[in-house]
Amino acid sequence: MLKQVAVLFAALVGALLVGALFLLLAKSDPIIAYGVMFSGPVHDKYGITETLVRSVPLLLVGLGIVISFRSGIINIGAEGQILAGAIGAAAVANSLPDMPAVILLPLIFLIGGLSGAIWGGIAGWLKARLSVNEILSTVMLNQIAFQLYMFLIRGPLIDPNEVSYGTGVPQTALIPDQVWLSRLIPGTRLHSGLIFALVLAVLVYIFLWRTSIGYRMRAVGAGPEAARYAGIRVEWYLVLAMALAGGMAGLAGVVEVTGVHHRALEGISAGYGFSGIVAALFGRLHPLGTIPAAVLFGALLLGADMMQRAVNIPAAMIMVIQGLVVLFVVSSDYFQRNSGSLTVLKAKFFREKVDKEGGES
Repeated sequence: MLKQVAVLFAALVGALLVGALFLLLAKSDPIIAYGVMFSGPVHDKYGITETLVRSVPLLLVGLGIVISFRSGIINIGAEGQILAGAIGAAAVANSLPDMPAVILLPLIFLIGGLSGAIWGGIAGWLKARLSVNEILSTVMLNQIAFQLYMFLIRGPLIDPNEVSYGTGVPQTALIPDQVWLSRLIPGTRLHSGLIFALVLAVLVYIFLWRTSIGYRMRAVGAGPEAARYAGIRVEWYLVLAMALAGGMAGLAGVVEVTGVHHRALEGISAGYGFSGIVAALFGRLHPLGTIPAAVLFGALLLGADMMQRAVNIPAAMIMVIQGLVVLFVVSSDYFQRNSGSLTVLKAKFFREKVDKEGGES
């Protein structure tokens, strides 16, 4: 475990070193830039609370990634699933403004989660029934979800005030304030969705490691052919895994609507769908390990924004650094998996050699 953590942090350091070269090419001081990036999120109450605000959707998306990856199917469609959950939540909230919060808030979470689950389940069904590569299908579904989302917030669900004022900003009306998530610390944006995400992480751990369904899903991920031979319905669990992963991402969209923006608007996903994959990998694809990983990457995202403003570098440079982190972390995971397989092969070769020499003697 310590070796795995060391490799992950080495990958993070390597990404930042390569990023420093790009900062130098952009004529920026990497020491000052990284100083702001790492000190800003922990410098004061604002930085700490904003880090936790960003860690909530990262954690929820990461939990879905853990479920899908452990089940042997790759979910790259969390961006679209976040949008599905966000628009579902906003549509329900604004359609039933007079409903009591004790009923409306759970309904919003239910519909938002189901919206993401349906969007994720489509890719799972295509994989299970038609053998469509899930990477291709989820990436394409992201684009479809984005276009549908923009059509809805620019057209049928646009804020009536935007139409009457003639501004036309693509966003829905504010949802009723009775379903706004409560603030954990007054004067900040830190909301009770953090508690919801932490509880969900524990429940996902129990689900995957303490229930028969979770065991079957992990068995499918470990070896689909062996699982099929044991009588497990592999195709069904692939669809279920993608639906649950989509549902988690959909809940991330719900939390952003009810806890942060209080409406569905353009850019609500903020790249959480892709950053959540890295957080899950950094957490070693474990629900509880994803918690500190989500906080770490929440701090990195916030720090990157602070760095851009402090040293006045192009926004594209921030995307380059974030992309390097993704590349290095994913590569480190691949390296660890292959090094483990190589160790097994070496041990097998050594054992066979010893047995052969023993037989000859």
